[in-house]
This record gives sequence, structure tokens and C-alpha cells, in this order.
Amino acid sequence: MLPALLASRIPGLAALPRPVVLVDGGAGAGKTTLAAELVASWPGESPQLVSLDELYPGWDGLAAASAMVPQLITGTGFRRWDWAASAPGSWRELDAARALVIEGCGAITPASAALADLTVWLEVPTAQRKARALARDGEAFAAHWDEWAAQEAEHWRAGHPADLAELVISSD
Repeated sequence: MLPALLASRIPGLAALPRPVVLVDGGAGAGKTTLAAELVASWPGESPQLVSLDELYPGWDGLAAASAMVPQLITGTGFRRWDWAASAPGSWRELDAARALVIEGCGAITPASAALADLTVWLEVPTAQRKARALARDGEAFAAHWDEWAAQEAEHWRAGHPADLAELVISSD
């Protein structure tokens, strides 16, 4: 269920010409679930939903995908990352006139926040996030947890996404 603070913002956002919402937080914080609920709750034509999982160029790619977010907001598409081939994949078109929700670790930076209409940070304790992420992705993520956590820490230190967020949703 969508938190009331976020749900109350949807009508105003939906009235904008081309609203952009960014959802960020650590792995396992619930970004994908929240973004899907936001899209499902949107009145009229649903926003386009982009997960940064589509862009990370491998397990060491958080910074690279994060740097692409402003281009997602202003562009007309992007090249997906093919995780199975470990190489660039297919092109995904974006409609420059349609609402856009971007979710993922690295979505909020000073550059992307300046282009967004709403920024949302999910704050969840590390142990809870790790349990969720490993339950979801199993050994595929377990082998990369420390590497990914180090990239998250660098993203947080360099860009202060939680401080840039207009809404902070906490879970204890």
C-alpha cells in the first residue's frame, strides 16, 4: 500500500505536463515495490517505469547507471544492459511526453534531482534490506553484496541522495 504522504502527491504530479519521480534507497529497501504501487495508483495514463536494474552495466555499475539518469529524464530512450550476455542489450524507447518514474540505487543525484518533480528516499535498516535482497535474489546477489554495498556507500557519500529527497519514507 502506498504511503499516505506519497499518495497525497499523486494528483498534483499527474496534473503536470510531464512529471518525473525518482525513487532511491539501498538494495532491498522496497524501491521496485513502491514504484510499481505508484504507477498502479496514477490516474489516467500510467507513467513509464524505468528500473536502474535495466541500466547497471554489471555488478560494479552503480555509478555508471546513476550518471545516466539525467539523460533518461531528458532523452527518448536508452540501451538496456543484458545481464545474461554481460553486454549492452536492446534499445528501449521512452515517450518524452509521458510521465516517468525511475527507481533504483543511484536514481537521486544533484543533477537528476534538479530535473525531477519529486524525489523519494526509502530508509530501511541494513540488516532488513540485506535479508530482503538475498531472499529475493539469492546467491546471485549474495556473492556481490559487499561490492554493491561499497558502491551504495560511495553514492550516498558523494551525492547525499537522502538529503536531496523531498519525501523520506522510513521502515524500522
